Amino acid sequence: MAWNEPGGNGDNHDPWRNGKNRGGKRGDDQGPPDLDEALRKLQDKMNDIFGGSGKKQGPGHGGGGDGSGSAGGSGFFWLVLVLAGLFWAGMGFYTVDQQERGVVLRLGKFYEVVDPGLQWNPPMIDDVSKVNVTRLRTHDHSALMLTEDENIVDVEVTVQYKILDPKAYQLNVRDPENSLSQASESALRSVVGTSEMHSILTEGREALAIEMQSDLQNLMNDYVTGLSIIKVNIKNAQAPSQVQDAFDDVIKAREDEQRVKNEAESYANTVVPEARGLAQRILEEANAYREEVVARAEGESQRFTALLNEYQKAPEVTRERLYLDAMETVMTGNPKVLVDVDGGNNMMYLPLDKLVNKSEQGRSLSPARSTGPVRLDDESLRQVTNQVIDQITRQRQVINRREGR
Repeated sequence: MAWNEPGGNGDNHDPWRNGKNRGGKRGDDQGPPDLDEALRKLQDKMNDIFGGSGKKQGPGHGGGGDGSGSAGGSGFFWLVLVLAGLFWAGMGFYTVDQQERGVVLRLGKFYEVVDPGLQWNPPMIDDVSKVNVTRLRTHDHSALMLTEDENIVDVEVTVQYKILDPKAYQLNVRDPENSLSQASESALRSVVGTSEMHSILTEGREALAIEMQSDLQNLMNDYVTGLSIIKVNIKNAQAPSQVQDAFDDVIKAREDEQRVKNEAESYANTVVPEARGLAQRILEEANAYREEVVARAEGESQRFTALLNEYQKAPEVTRERLYLDAMETVMTGNPKVLVDVDGGNNMMYLPLDKLVNKSEQGRSLSPARSTGPVRLDDESLRQVTNQVIDQITRQRQVINRREGR
């Protein structure tokens, strides 16, 4: 008999009922657990956690139904809500690196600029944009421009910049890099248009870069872009390719001109000081010669005056002394002296070289045995002269004694 036939006690064979309806013995239930009862237990636990009521209501409350179903649904809703809140709060944590700054927009309006570190902002309410404020950025620009002397030059520049104000960089200008490009074009044309081509191609590049940097920074400040211009480099400045060969020849000729000038200046710096030194030396020698001649003349005049006084006192002796001095001057180069005494036949030999050597040894000098003329100083000459006079005087005395006999 089928389990659902009338009178067939089909309830005992109903596979969808639990063990209570099949004989009334719960211990004999061998089927799967009741799903409704498992959900009910879970709802009771959630009600205990969130303060809900898990008690059953009587027939007078809701027509004999059980109110735990609605209370369990409310607890499950709160659980989902709490989990969603935790997930939403976790989404608000973020990290700002040391090189960055965070620009916070709350509901589309600027709120603040956050520093490096761990930060939190309510997600879907605040929008955070991170801006690197330490990285050095570069922008290259090149253009053909007309100079002040109506020549065309091809100039290539490199602009180095960084972000100084992240708020202004993020909010004031829609495209700061595009604004920088247009401002570079304007500043470069302004500077090149007031300069000559020769200055741009040669030594004026550094001044051109400095002036362009100043003008470009002023433009960035006027636009309030938040950019700081660090440096402007002139990479290349040359004439257009169509006339580059002619300009290269002109530059080479100017370089040759400068080289020749430098060589001439170097030669002049070498010759002129030598000529000036030689002229100064000649002047000094002339002055020294003049002083020497004047001093000698003054000395001769003083000596003549003194000699005149002595001559007036003793003419004979002075005359003889003058004669001997003259002969001494004439015979200075001869080491031997022959003396004729009043026409006699006696010859006297004076070893002047030995006398000179003896005089020099008395002065702690080494003896000079040269074969050439003997050079005497004033003191040695005076000693030799005195010895010669003494020798002549003794010789005269001997002769006079002989003639007196």
